[in-house]
Order: sequence, then structure tokens, then C-alpha cells
Amino acid sequence: MVGGEVVEIGEASARADAFRRLADSHLEKSYRLARAILGDAAEAEDATHDAFVTAWRKWSTLRDPARFEHWFDRILVNTCRNRARRIHRWRTQDLSAELPATVGDAVRETQDRDVVGAALARLGPEHRIVVAMRFYRDLTTDEIARQLGLPQGTVKSRLHTAMRRLHVMIDEAEGKGALE
Repeated sequence: MVGGEVVEIGEASARADAFRRLADSHLEKSYRLARAILGDAAEAEDATHDAFVTAWRKWSTLRDPARFEHWFDRILVNTCRNRARRIHRWRTQDLSAELPATVGDAVRETQDRDVVGAALARLGPEHRIVVAMRFYRDLTTDEIARQLGLPQGTVKSRLHTAMRRLHVMIDEAEGKGALE
């Protein structure tokens, strides 16, 4: 069946092109999310690469290419979580140079970028993940819960705890004292 093989090759090529286009359009946002979660540029690059390799291997399981971002974010977050577990501890690093400037970002408008970056680097992985997904991907708590496979209450609790810790760390760094 020479004709059948040509069709299969054509379909495979079209799917590969579709994956390449989707991956290219999400590369920068994916790296920023991984960077926010992992806190290290090299780890974020490796995690993003590993996530794209995993996505390519599982590409045939994605039924609706319109859901690529949601599907890929879940792969990326899981990859970052696994990398963080292998590291066994989080290194504290200044993320301020990597924080993207966005119009209307209340945190960046009210707090010094260096202080916020250092405070983010001190959060644990589960808290950093929900903060990154909420503020770097602008997802709702419901969307985060669906992507992570967690109850919405858990996401809200982690986000609340992370924000409370960030406020305390920022206040301490600025010499204002802890928030009550």
C-alpha cells in the first residue's frame, strides 16, 4: 500500500508542523513559568526542554489542539515539580531580573522588584507553583485547580499562605516589620 504510506507520512508531517508551531508560540511563556517555579535559569531551561520532549512523545494523546496551552502547562508544572524534588532543597536566588514587566501588576507597582524576587525565591515549591500560575499566567484559582488536579480550596489556601508569607518577607526586607 504505497498510497496509504504517503497519507500516513503526510498526516505525521502535518501533526509535527502543528506541534512545532504551538511549541514555538508557547516557548517564552513556558520558560518564564518554569523560571518562576524553579528560581534558576538553567533549571528552567532544562525543565522547559524536558516538558516539550514529553509533550512531543504524548502529542498523539492531545485530542483538541486548542487546549494545547492547558495540556502543556500541566506537563511543564509536573516536570518542574519533579525537578524540584530531585534538587531536594530550594536555593534562594534573586529572581528580580527575570520578572516580566506587565502593565497593571500591583505587586511591581507597590514593591521593589529586587525584594519581590528574593521573597519569591524563598517560597517552597507548592506555593511558588500556584503564585507563578496565578500571576505569571493570570489563571483563576479554578483554572489552576483543574490544571494541577487539586481541589479549588487547596489552591486558594496555598495562594493565601504564599501571599501572606510574601507580604511578611517583603515587609521584613524593607524594615517595616511583619504584617499582622
